[in-house]
Amino acid sequence: MIRFISLIAILLWAPDAMALSPYYYGGRLPAGDLPALMSRVEQSLESKGLNVVGKYVPHNLAGQGVLVVTDKELLAAIRKLGGANIVGAPIRIGVKADGTVSFMNLEYWTRAYFRGQYPLAEKAVRAAHGRLVKALGGGRKTFGGDVAKADLAEYQYMFGMEGFDSDKNLLLEHLSFEDAVKTIRDNLADGIGKTAKVYEIVMPDRKVAVFGIALNDPREGEAAWVRVIGTDNLPALPYEIYVVDNRVNHLFARFRIALGWPDVGMGTFMRIVETPGLIRDTLVRVAGGTP
Repeated sequence: MIRFISLIAILLWAPDAMALSPYYYGGRLPAGDLPALMSRVEQSLESKGLNVVGKYVPHNLAGQGVLVVTDKELLAAIRKLGGANIVGAPIRIGVKADGTVSFMNLEYWTRAYFRGQYPLAEKAVRAAHGRLVKALGGGRKTFGGDVAKADLAEYQYMFGMEGFDSDKNLLLEHLSFEDAVKTIRDNLADGIGKTAKVYEIVMPDRKVAVFGIALNDPREGEAAWVRVIGTDNLPALPYEIYVVDNRVNHLFARFRIALGWPDVGMGTFMRIVETPGLIRDTLVRVAGGTP
């Protein structure tokens, strides 16, 4: 009887214990010119109803690009959720000149971002994933490490490290949502801190927004630390800042980078130990502050 009860308990718990990986491989394309391959992928995405809002070729990462899209159904769900859930709006797809295509595992990322509210958006997440698979092919082979479903809502790389709602996420407070958005737009247009805008998704009625930021500094930007921890996880890029009411935030890098590279060992992370502070300093400037 005890064994039977234990077996039932394991079966009931198993769905939450199942591990998820952050990325899927799409169908492979013939190797070729990166802009041409990105254009081909873009057309396929748009044919399935996904809206391309940004394109990004990371500085000093030759032959690698990222497309950022939105999905109407997922945006509608996020509009209802509001708040910091806006970080789940951009969907990122990696394209390499060798023909490799990869994309975010939306369930993985949105479980980490929406947390307790994930069930309210699950239908939209699954529908968006289906459109990605139709547009890109693949969708069966995952990569990038794994995290148990039950752990994503309160994800930390290690005990004591920052989570999704860390106090360190706050960059700056403005007088209003409109001031915050204008400041970010102006600073990105000016290339503050060797940055550039990749995309923006703004919901003025909900006073939330998210901006994709190219970190182009050759010594402190993405290329410097991505080359250390691994360039395969392209759909982790670019970094983002988000606005909720009058507060400009980012996801502190000991959470955000770890979420995008969960299989990287502590020894490797120690090689980029200064990166979280450098990213924060750069994004503070983008938000309109002084590091």
